[in-house]
Amino acid sequence: MGKVFTHMTMSLDGYVADPEDGIGELFEWYETGEVSVPNPNETVSFQVDRASEQVLRELTENCGALVAGRRLFDIAEGWGDKHPAGAPVVVVTHRPPEDAATKWPTTTFVDGVEAAITRAREIAGDKDVTIASAAITQQALDLGLVDEVCVSLVPVLFGEGVPYFAKLARGHLLLDDPTVVQGRRALHLRYGVRGPDASS
Repeated sequence: MGKVFTHMTMSLDGYVADPEDGIGELFEWYETGEVSVPNPNETVSFQVDRASEQVLRELTENCGALVAGRRLFDIAEGWGDKHPAGAPVVVVTHRPPEDAATKWPTTTFVDGVEAAITRAREIAGDKDVTIASAAITQQALDLGLVDEVCVSLVPVLFGEGVPYFAKLARGHLLLDDPTVVQGRRALHLRYGVRGPDASS
């Protein structure tokens, strides 16, 4: 069985979007290199440096399902039912769109984070599940459902906006030392999540 991990691109001061949900310079690393990484969405292109290529391929090639919140899904207009990760999307929402079955046939709408992770695991099979939403990440960490936290850290300060992390209901959470990849316009970090009883 694959892992459940989170991934978002984050400003140095901890934000994944500005107060109006804009991404500003956050996604520059997707288009500042010499290596083209294909994806199934014809409206998105990835042109990254060689170090970031390794990271991006790891994030996409073994992704069996992606979990997102309704807010991100609406902003992205459902990615046209073709998420750039190349995997089916599970959306956490209490109210699925009325035309969901016809407009987004490969997208699943689930009420609740735990149910969404369970469904995503079923869809992914032996592949990984990626959480790509700050709010869902927060809840999944509180539920103990995350194996790794991944951050592409960008050299920009937003000052305010939508934070990747917030107060944890279960208190502080200890992570393993990071795997670090220095890319162009992003420092890619992966942290294993230690269990609640793990000691240093």
